[in-house]
Amino acid sequence: MSNPGKPSLEQTIREQSGRLLGFIRRRVRNPSDAEDILQEVWYQFTLAVDLSPIEQVSAWLYRVARNRIIDRARRKSPDAATAAADAGREEAPEDWLADEQTPRSEYARRQFWDRLRSALAELPPEQRQVFVWHELEGRSFEEMAALTGENRNTLLSRKRYAVRRLRERLEPLREEFL
Repeated sequence: MSNPGKPSLEQTIREQSGRLLGFIRRRVRNPSDAEDILQEVWYQFTLAVDLSPIEQVSAWLYRVARNRIIDRARRKSPDAATAAADAGREEAPEDWLADEQTPRSEYARRQFWDRLRSALAELPPEQRQVFVWHELEGRSFEEMAALTGENRNTLLSRKRYAVRRLRERLEPLREEFL
């Protein structure tokens, strides 16, 4: 059942695609990469809409696009990869899901998102909400603290516990695809 005042998924994609692609193309040299980033944004949007309502869709889309542009630049930059390794950063799911477009990588992505949705559903609601807001919607902890009235450190702790549980649940998938 649709909300009469809320645009449909198809309508949102139709209305936002041109401007969003222009935004991405101004920041990414390769037109093929720009198209890929746009597809990643729409894919993440369809997943996020299923998990929780998005209040400011346009702002959310541009924030995700900006994050994807940054992520892609980091992946392509050997200096960024070396710096991350030197800093002891743990491997993120995006690191082991190949950036290539093969049937195997598409299958791995689908499996990842399906299992992530399932694992998120098992989290306590407070942990799930903080994780979704921060990782999928790109909200800052300060913004979340203002919304909820919770202490920033409480929110950080909830996210840490959520990440720990999600890593445990997704580890078998990681092992399967490495």
